Amino acid sequence: MTTLKKKKPTLLQALIPIVFMIVALAIGYGVLGINAEPIMIASAFIAGIIAYRLGYKWDEMQKAIVDKIASALPATLILWSVGLLIGALMFSGAVPMIIYYGVQMINPKFILVTAFLLSALLAIVTGTSWGAAGTIGVAMMGIAGGLGVSLPATAGAVVSGAFLGDKLSPLSDTTNLAPMAAGSEIYDHIKHMLYTTVPASLVCIVVYLIVGFSSSGELVTPDSVKIMMEQLESMFNFNMLLLLPLVLVILGSVRRWPTIPTMLGTSLITIVLGSIVQGFNIVDGFTSLISGFDLTMTGFEGEATAEVIKLINRGGVVSVTSTTVLIFCAMGFAGIVSVSGMLDVVLDLLMSKVKSTSGIIISTIASCFTVAFVTGSSYLSILVPGELFKDVYPKKNLDPKNLSRTLEDSGTVLVPLIPWSAAGAYMAATLGVPTLEYLPWAILNYTGIIFAIICAITGFGIAKIDKSEKEDVIKGA
Repeated sequence: MTTLKKKKPTLLQALIPIVFMIVALAIGYGVLGINAEPIMIASAFIAGIIAYRLGYKWDEMQKAIVDKIASALPATLILWSVGLLIGALMFSGAVPMIIYYGVQMINPKFILVTAFLLSALLAIVTGTSWGAAGTIGVAMMGIAGGLGVSLPATAGAVVSGAFLGDKLSPLSDTTNLAPMAAGSEIYDHIKHMLYTTVPASLVCIVVYLIVGFSSSGELVTPDSVKIMMEQLESMFNFNMLLLLPLVLVILGSVRRWPTIPTMLGTSLITIVLGSIVQGFNIVDGFTSLISGFDLTMTGFEGEATAEVIKLINRGGVVSVTSTTVLIFCAMGFAGIVSVSGMLDVVLDLLMSKVKSTSGIIISTIASCFTVAFVTGSSYLSILVPGELFKDVYPKKNLDPKNLSRTLEDSGTVLVPLIPWSAAGAYMAATLGVPTLEYLPWAILNYTGIIFAIICAITGFGIAKIDKSEKEDVIKGA
């Protein structure tokens, strides 16, 4: 039996699977609405054919795929833990309580900045921008309409706050995905994002305060919001003890406790707490960990509003399985293009043109932009550029957390500004304002990118690694 001699891929061979993936995602995912997973599998299949012609056996490709998936398993376990915790927080009534009291604290003069801060708070404690927009965001839009405040401005403030919280929450899937793709640690990643996120947030607050003070009127809560509040109050017993799980999560983030044990332990405590405070069946509590919470578990009699259903029916491990499948499919493609040397050829070409730190970071931003606009997927805009640049940063003595921060600054937050993306369509439908109308007011979503470029050019907030760390990072990758 003859052994195929391995060849180095030509630039054309290296580009074929990558270009195919981009074009297929643009047409299939972006235009035809085909799921990204089969497109990634097809891209991996084409990459596999080229790798075979280069002399690589299936066993070698399979091992590379398994290794890539194995590297993604820690983040996958965190995602499952996030699903568990969200289901538990819904069961306990903690999230409904935050919305109930948060809406009552609103002052008309500060409605935009309040929408921004409350959306950010809810997204941080739940890890979901969509959940924040679909709950407190809906309430804020209703109140803004009753006050005569600009609906596009309010929607933009909600989107800004929701994605601020999504970026900084250890419960968020993208916040876990970015450091996984870059090879950094989640808490280092969150802290490093403050260099770009804090100034962007301050710009938001200043603009929203100026606009808010130009409005006038008394707070008149719309009937739909009043009904939502009444139904939440009838379903749950609100008690400050329900904030204990959120305190534990925040404390774990600050003290850098192991993420998965912290989330699992907090989830179990939350279920017990919810059963005691709410009087719910504890069996339903454990069901909500897996399948998500359902309003029927509250024993509520009557017809719940759409806003309440959107708030209640969520969480559980099942809610994050689609993200897990996408990660595995992306890692399959990444494994083949990596082991066959195709990725190295593309990166060598790129790095021959880009020499400076600012050039590398701006190139990363451009890559995230391209994938985001082509696919409309925040996951792919993190995974694809992350795999392309994962080895580049340590080779240039740049800490991987620079890459993970850039992936979030230019991937996660850009997607809701793209009308054809799932996030853009969701925000527009949920808040009742077209994407292009709220876009100018979603200030955090583009000022964060501006500050990322400023950091890249000035060197401020750019973390370096020494030679020994560089070798460890490259080996770990």
